[in-house]
Amino acid sequence: MHINLKHYGLDEYFQQQANSYESWLVARVTVQHREVYNVISEYGEIEAVVSGKFAYQAEDYTDFPAVGDWVMVERVDGNYGRTVIHKVLHRRSALMRKVAGAETSGQIIAANIDTIFICMSLNADFNIRRIERYLTMAWDSMASPVIVLTKADLCNDLPEKLNQIYSVSMGVDVISCSSENRMGYDTIYAYVEEGKTIAFVGSSGVGKSTLINYLMEQDVCKTNMIREADDKGRHTTTCRQLLLLPKGGIVIDTPGMRELQIFTGNLSKTFADMEAIAAQCRFSNCSHGTEPGCAVREAIANGSVSEKRFVSYQRLQREIAYAGLNSRQLENEKINRMFGSKGEMKRVKKQFKNKKSR
Repeated sequence: MHINLKHYGLDEYFQQQANSYESWLVARVTVQHREVYNVISEYGEIEAVVSGKFAYQAEDYTDFPAVGDWVMVERVDGNYGRTVIHKVLHRRSALMRKVAGAETSGQIIAANIDTIFICMSLNADFNIRRIERYLTMAWDSMASPVIVLTKADLCNDLPEKLNQIYSVSMGVDVISCSSENRMGYDTIYAYVEEGKTIAFVGSSGVGKSTLINYLMEQDVCKTNMIREADDKGRHTTTCRQLLLLPKGGIVIDTPGMRELQIFTGNLSKTFADMEAIAAQCRFSNCSHGTEPGCAVREAIANGSVSEKRFVSYQRLQREIAYAGLNSRQLENEKINRMFGSKGEMKRVKKQFKNKKSR
């Protein structure tokens, strides 16, 4: 069996990298479990593990393969057993988040993607702040985001919700769709191209699997009905997987993310409106608090921008600044944010003590 890897996105960019490793075979990661992967090579799909040397030299989670990665593996003669991954080729794009919990490292959600479908349902899951968070991560990934609003048939105020989305989308394409009447599904197809990869992200139960089943023209992803108690969907996808569409193109399905902590992000694109307003402040280092001539506070007062969007902007700024810092660095960053420096903090403390002693 011979597989044409161009259908899976192999192009000149990755082929030139692969040509440097003549004794190994190029393959793409299609499924990711804990320490075991599925990869597709010209000989077919097979299980794979990273080599001991690879694992030893990896500095953090982001060095390990992820679904969508192109990797170099030992040559295989048949679709049986396991093969060994020796090298991850340089990524063209990567959607990343912070590892859940107290760890400070990042985690690759999907690699080498062209378009990210940010899926959110128009029922109880609807959350503008979450969209801002996803957009910040998506723009940083080097892929193009598209907002996909699902379950439009369950929404009684679609124009109002669309206006809310448009107020934060900053020109990103927005698609409203429904699995009940296939509304918007033809628009989804417009993004499907031969050799191009689309990643679906979003909370559990928003309808990612239903959309992928439609594109695949068969039920390859398990779907569940929404719960009547809270109008939310049940979690279905349990692992990341890459699928080849029958009409060309590739999709990556991802499990719903309960925690969506930012590791790196591009606020300049997500909050282009906020940064344009902030640039008009009288002082370049304006904190947008009580300083005179603050354009941000003026914009909030006259309704040009909402207080909630400004608070979200500041929260994500801090989150990105704190990502990857150890406890000591984190403490220093907080001190700098509050006082400007440790020296200033000591001066304020000393001044406070002197006032108390009088």
